[in-house]
Amino acid sequence: MQIIHHIKDLRQVIKEARNARGELRVGFVPTMGYLHQGHASLLEAARKQCDLVILSIFVNPLQFGPNEDLSRYPRDEERDLAVAKATGTDIVFFPTVQEMYPNPTKTIVSVSGVTERLCGTSRPGHFDGVATVVTKLFNIVQPDFAFFGMKDAQQIAVIQQMVDDLNNPVEIVPCKIVREEDGLALSSRNVYLQPEEREQALVLSSALKMAEKFVQEHEGSLQAAELQEAVKRHIAQSSIAEIDYADILAYPSLEQVTDLRSVPAFIIALAVKFGKTRLIDNTIIRW
Repeated sequence: MQIIHHIKDLRQVIKEARNARGELRVGFVPTMGYLHQGHASLLEAARKQCDLVILSIFVNPLQFGPNEDLSRYPRDEERDLAVAKATGTDIVFFPTVQEMYPNPTKTIVSVSGVTERLCGTSRPGHFDGVATVVTKLFNIVQPDFAFFGMKDAQQIAVIQQMVDDLNNPVEIVPCKIVREEDGLALSSRNVYLQPEEREQALVLSSALKMAEKFVQEHEGSLQAAELQEAVKRHIAQSSIAEIDYADILAYPSLEQVTDLRSVPAFIIALAVKFGKTRLIDNTIIRW
């Protein structure tokens, strides 16, 4: 496994690999580090599908808002490299902020429509930062496939829209959410949860299970508002849960919908704070 810190070095290594192998399927997993089993599952999926697997670890300052503490984001380089090695990763790209943004950024990639609800409302500018850094990384790596976890379903919708609109020659591969045995979706932010908050956070996955059952019981005639109210009532069982959003939207367009039977698929998307920690979760239902 190679660890590379500079863009020019990474490009050279990839060029040499392509020249040596000819037909080479490059798989890419962009992350902000503090890797867990969810990230490992992305790397494993890339390993099965691709000849060369590249992981990037970069805490991107552009996607943090003014009220979000960039310095508080968890980091563990030693563990990250151990996860990468265990999953058979070929290259870890570990750039500094100075390497990625040597000068003040004057070009921002902005995707409209799919960014205007859910996390786009509560974290203004966040997806501009995501789209910009992913565009940069795609330009640097030039992968054939890029793997993303469905826990950030809105992020996948944004990146897919960007790739389609800009004719970027990369296939986006969504990968299923990885959960703890008790149902909590794996997240780098779970480390912030106090014991009571960790226990209360299980209301997210139980709300989604309840919603899936609710859909089965009412599939003949199902209104988004009715389902949304049922989900909010379930989350309210937690005394400390503070709902940011619990929305039902068409997926992947993320457009508002009234009659859920009128769209081929919809997302039940949650963002809830437990203490100071904001967690997201979702499930997508396809008819």
